[in-house]
Amino acid sequence: MKALLITGPVGVGKTTVAEAVGGRLAEAKVPHAVIDLDWLSSCWPAPDSDPFHLELRLRNLRAVVGNYVETGVHRIVLAGVVESQADRLRYAEVIGGKLNVCRLKADLSVVHRRLSQRHLDEADLRWHLNRADELEMLYAASWVEDYVVDADQSVVDVAQDVISWWLAVERGPVRPLASG
Repeated sequence: MKALLITGPVGVGKTTVAEAVGGRLAEAKVPHAVIDLDWLSSCWPAPDSDPFHLELRLRNLRAVVGNYVETGVHRIVLAGVVESQADRLRYAEVIGGKLNVCRLKADLSVVHRRLSQRHLDEADLRWHLNRADELEMLYAASWVEDYVVDADQSVVDVAQDVISWWLAVERGPVRPLASG
């Protein structure tokens, strides 16, 4: 099993890009599944000790991945926020296979504009804007990703970049040719 987790701040396009990557895998006839991690823990209320329902998300992911593997899926594309190396390791353990992480990065003004179009309630919008800023700072310090892709381009181009990097990372480091 090989998996790709597409992460980044809220509003950067994780789910849209994951769906586009899934489309490219389908075109290539690669058995796969695309999973939006938010939907695996979309319930209320969240416990104070786990405000983003990570524990529930991981339990549900384990079950869903197992079901997909039983149906012959070879690759899993995940879309969601991963905040730390420890969380990344927990996702990899649940997947039970190779997990690569791609972080999408877009100019925060673009992210803010997208969020403003998506969240009409002022308090909801403010929370999402603050969360996007918080995650961008967190990613700058945590290095949870294997590679970063610029999300300030078309979805088709972003998906192609994500796939190209994913394949390159899977092949491993490129060794320089010996000189002389």
